[in-house]
Amino acid sequence: MPIQQTTYAAPRADLGEAIRECNLSGEGFIATQVLPIREVTKEAATMSVLTRENLKRKDTKHANGSTYNRVNMITEDKAYACVGYGLEAVLTDKDRANYASDLDAELELTDVINNNLLIELEARVAALVFNTSTWTGAALTTDYSGAPWDIVSSDAVSQINVAKEKVRANTGYKADTLIISEVQLCNLLANDDIVSRFPGAAIITEDMLRAGLASIFGLKNLLVGGKVYDSAKEGQDFVGADIWSDDYAMVCRLCQGSVTSGGLGRIPLWTPLTPDISTVEQYRDETVKGDVFRVEHNVDELIFDPYFGHLLTVDA
Repeated sequence: MPIQQTTYAAPRADLGEAIRECNLSGEGFIATQVLPIREVTKEAATMSVLTRENLKRKDTKHANGSTYNRVNMITEDKAYACVGYGLEAVLTDKDRANYASDLDAELELTDVINNNLLIELEARVAALVFNTSTWTGAALTTDYSGAPWDIVSSDAVSQINVAKEKVRANTGYKADTLIISEVQLCNLLANDDIVSRFPGAAIITEDMLRAGLASIFGLKNLLVGGKVYDSAKEGQDFVGADIWSDDYAMVCRLCQGSVTSGGLGRIPLWTPLTPDISTVEQYRDETVKGDVFRVEHNVDELIFDPYFGHLLTVDA
């Protein structure tokens, strides 16, 4: 049975589309790339994912006239429980009139709300992925703090290659992604070994590194967490802080294609109530003579199997 809406708020899909394009392209948000969204119709349930047990060798020999040996697809049920997150703000009639000649007040206000909502999602995913409690032991993590990436002579390429092999050996899948902070991106761009692979270039850019990713690291994706938040207390001067720590780097296999395909994890999004990661609504509040804009989503964040990633400590 569909959910019965009791709210008088009007959906604003146009604003949702506009702010999503703005914030998820080039603004430092990578959460929904690290853990791709999986739309779900139940607020809490389980989803099936393939396990490494499917890699066991089987007897494939077949004799004429006999039945074939049969195999089963082995899956594991991962429990999820979506939680509602949301914020809202008021655009008074007076403010709307004052901003009319300067900016699109509805769009800009909604973007501010959404930015704050996505910062919290980003922080939750970063804490989940750069997690030394989940990634423990030699199979899942390696400490290179004695040869940190902020030293230009560090052997970052070999370190990443070792991590790739750990993922392949642990899962049977090749790692395809490197997840780093903006700080560590700058360190890689200055790394002696990496610079030497671009002979004649006066400076190595992020675009060049991305273009050379396959040949340098044998990876498809470079995800750089560059979002900053204000860590100062309310009323104090701005103090910028990175959401993604510069202490770590993650080499992993992302979920892709089939919803059951092997990979690091996903973000379940409960679509009956919030059909988009940035679901926008608007309603009138006459007590303040203004329109209220709300942005929300109902999500959970899941790591399917830590063996699809290898966590590197890359800062002293």
